[in-house]
Amino acid sequence: MTAVRETPTPVGDWELLHGAVKGVAKRYSQDSCAAKPTAGGRAVVLAVADGHGSAAHFRSDLGARWAVEEFTACAEVFAHEAVRVGADAASWPGLRAEARLLPQAVGHRWHRRALLHDANAPAHGASPARRAAARARFAKEGARGTWDLAAYGSTLLGAVLTRQMLLCWQLGDGDVVLIDDDGGAPRTPLSTGPDMGDETDSLCEPEPWRKTRTYWQPLTGGPPPTVLLSTDGLSKSFADHQGFLDFATGVRARAAEQGVAAVQEQLGDWLGRAAKYSGDDTTLVAAFAAAPATAQEGTTSA
Repeated sequence: MTAVRETPTPVGDWELLHGAVKGVAKRYSQDSCAAKPTAGGRAVVLAVADGHGSAAHFRSDLGARWAVEEFTACAEVFAHEAVRVGADAASWPGLRAEARLLPQAVGHRWHRRALLHDANAPAHGASPARRAAARARFAKEGARGTWDLAAYGSTLLGAVLTRQMLLCWQLGDGDVVLIDDDGGAPRTPLSTGPDMGDETDSLCEPEPWRKTRTYWQPLTGGPPPTVLLSTDGLSKSFADHQGFLDFATGVRARAAEQGVAAVQEQLGDWLGRAAKYSGDDTTLVAAFAAAPATAQEGTTSA
């Protein structure tokens, strides 16, 4: 079992947290994640993806990595525009329209990467003749064809956060948790209720953007909420959903009391214990609004 251990530093408006632990008895993790400041530190992009990992999805670690990379590339462009728009409410409808189109852009980019990989190394056989046939078909049909991409299947959760707005997207299982600064109850705006078995929506399906859920929240008063994204290996480690929400609230409370750097040091151990219960890869990323600089900071006494 391995964990990501890094000491975060405030970047612009944000402090970021991220950790990932391989599931017990797994050869390698099928999860991927990113927590990245952008737009000069005035926005942050978060993403987690969970490759399905079963025998039918034996390349899903690649699918999860590509999901995070392609979402991050698209979300950074969106984040720059969100920062440019800022508090100009008249421009928000156009920005929301762009937010609704982002999953389609990500889906097309992900499908193209999976198709290109499969054309060069077919998942269901890699003889020279099969590779040549797959490459020829890809050159002719591209993403328009009907392709079996189950080997690369992955979920995807992402968020873009600025001081003026929050956008979240979710395809498949996992959790988006928002916790306001006033100590209110944690919210899961994209939750669809308890999971039903092991089936989940996936990027490997045709037109996965049609199943992607989107949440928009303008931030017109008070600091931005804490945003936590996690793969379902974390929530599955608790006896009930309230236990998971209590954990999320505890992460935020400890970050406020001890600092994000102290929480980052402990996060690998927390996720490791969770992975022992769920048996699954366990990944968490989070963004906290950095405390505004005081008037005295950067000044010297006369």
